Amino acid sequence: MTLKPARSVQYLLALSAVAAAPVFAQNIAVVNGKAIPTARVDAVVKQVVAQGQQKDSPELREVIKKDLISREVLMQEAEKQGFAKSAEVKQQLESARQVIIVQAMVGDYVKKNPVKDTDVKAEYDRFVKETGDKEYHVRHILVGTEKEAQDIIAKLKGGAKFEDLAKQSKDTGSANNGGDLDWATPSSFPETFSAAFVGLSKGQVTDKPVQTPNGFHVIKVDDVRQAKLPTLEEVKPQIEEALEQRKLQAYQEELVKKAKIQ
Repeated sequence: MTLKPARSVQYLLALSAVAAAPVFAQNIAVVNGKAIPTARVDAVVKQVVAQGQQKDSPELREVIKKDLISREVLMQEAEKQGFAKSAEVKQQLESARQVIIVQAMVGDYVKKNPVKDTDVKAEYDRFVKETGDKEYHVRHILVGTEKEAQDIIAKLKGGAKFEDLAKQSKDTGSANNGGDLDWATPSSFPETFSAAFVGLSKGQVTDKPVQTPNGFHVIKVDDVRQAKLPTLEEVKPQIEEALEQRKLQAYQEELVKKAKIQ
């Protein structure tokens, strides 16, 4: 069968288009002869979606495509003007390179060394033990000397109101509020401070001045209640993240220790 010239040209063009289709499909555009691969768009889309910013859509891909094309145009112009040869730019590129490679290694380490549920449970139990199962509503009066604190205790025993005496407290944040420190667990305070009031019952006041780096305190327990601690499931993500960071810190310190540093 003999093809006519016109139809022969059309046939060859069709074949060329079919053969070239996979090549063009691999790129979103070719800027001044340099291709921008479709895989680059896919990578950016994946990152944006993973961050929860947007969902994958044709509109998002079109925005990213235009951005990558603009970036490529600017990059080519910057290289043409010689910025890629700048010592400062080279230094920044090396810093960025290190960050990217280290992040890849860290991601791989985390994947291969996941935080175990047993470790999360142990950390939660430690938190509960340290925090305690009670909350205290306390007030305090802070003064500069032990003698001042003893005088305040004497006045309280004589019938003076704690809220009135609290107005002379050096803690300006609570002085005008009767020395009120609101509800809190003992672990929220310095150990010396909390140790002085955990043995008190509702309405009792410390019978001796309590010294901390801030001065001398007189402490009153307004009330005591069962602590409302978060459940394991509620804080599991935060505990996992903290343990993960602890693992990474230990891994980093181990590598630094093994390195030959002069």
